[in-house]
Amino acid sequence: MTERLYTRMAAVAIVAASLTTARVSGQAAPPAAKSKTAAKAWTPSRTPWGDLDLQGIWTSDSENGVPFERPEQFAGRPTLEGEQLEQLLEQRAAQRSQNAPLAGGITGAGPTHWYENWGAKSSRTSMVIDPADGRVPPLTPEAEQRAAARNDARRGRGPADSYEDRSLWDQCITRGVPNVMFPTIYNNNSQIIQGPGYVALTYEMIHETRVIPLDGRPHVGSRIRGYLGDARGHWEGNTLVVDTTNFSEKTNYRGSSDTLHLIERFTRVDANTLRYEMTVDDPHTFARPWTAALNLTPQAGLFEYACHEGNYGLRNILSAGRAEDKAAAESGRAPSQADTRGEER
Repeated sequence: MTERLYTRMAAVAIVAASLTTARVSGQAAPPAAKSKTAAKAWTPSRTPWGDLDLQGIWTSDSENGVPFERPEQFAGRPTLEGEQLEQLLEQRAAQRSQNAPLAGGITGAGPTHWYENWGAKSSRTSMVIDPADGRVPPLTPEAEQRAAARNDARRGRGPADSYEDRSLWDQCITRGVPNVMFPTIYNNNSQIIQGPGYVALTYEMIHETRVIPLDGRPHVGSRIRGYLGDARGHWEGNTLVVDTTNFSEKTNYRGSSDTLHLIERFTRVDANTLRYEMTVDDPHTFARPWTAALNLTPQAGLFEYACHEGNYGLRNILSAGRAEDKAAAESGRAPSQADTRGEER
C-alpha cells in the first residue's frame, strides 16, 4: 500500500460520545424528567459512500496478559471482578516484569514502565469465547497425523540448521493471520483504511497490508495460495465480515494446513471500542469450529517495524548453531539439538 493510496483514502474518524447532564435543584426529578436527560445514544459515523466508518489505528494492548485459552482454575468464568480480578492483574504485572529482560535480549528491554501495554487491566480470562469453556477444541486424527509427519520430516535436524527451520516470524516474513491481531510484546497495532468497495488492513508487526474487496467477487482458484490467504469482505449490518481461504500450508495456524477457513468480524461498539472476533472453521484440523475475540481501542499511530534491515536475531541464531556444530565436531560429540533462540519477532 503506497503513501499515495493512503492519502487518497478517507482519514481516521473517531466519534466522541457526548453525555447530556441536567441540573436538578432541590428534590429529585420525576421519572419522566429523568428520561429526557438520559445519556444520548452513540451514533457511529459513516463514510461518504455509506459504509460504517471503522477507520483509524487500533490496538490490542488493553488485552495484553489475557491467556488465549482459559486456565482450569477459572472454568466457567469468562471474566473476573473484585478482589479476584485485582489479584489476577497483580500476577499478570509480575509476569510481565519477569519476561521483560528476556524480551529485550542483548538489546536491552528497559524499565518495565516503558512498555506500551504495561497498564493492561482486562478482566477477561481467555481470548477463546466459544466453546464456552474457553478452550480450543482438540485436533482431529487427520491433524494429528499431519503433525506427526512434520515431526518425522524434521527428525535429526536442529532448530538452527537453516533459516527454514525458523518460523516465518523469525524470518521477518509474516506473523500470520489471525496471530497478528492478538497482543504480544510490542507492535500490537493495526490500521483500517476504507475506500469505495475496499477495506485495507495494515499491521504494525512486519507492516503487512491486506487489501480486501467488498464487491462480492468469488475467491481465487484453489491452486493460488498465500501466507495471508485470499480475503473477501461484506457487511452484515454494522459488522464488517472478512472471509479468508486459500492459505498456504506454510501458514500452519495451530496445526492447520491449507484447509484453514477464517471468518473475521469487525464491529464498532462505541467511540472507543472496536470488537474483533475470529472464527476458525476447519473440519480437517479441529473437532468443531471455535471463536476468539478481542476489544480494540484507539491508538495514536503506527511505529516503524524494520525487521529485515537488521534481523540480527536470525543471523545470530544460525551463527550460534554453526558454532555449536564446530565445537561438537572438534570434541567428537554429536551436534547439539538444543534450541538456540534469539529474540522472537
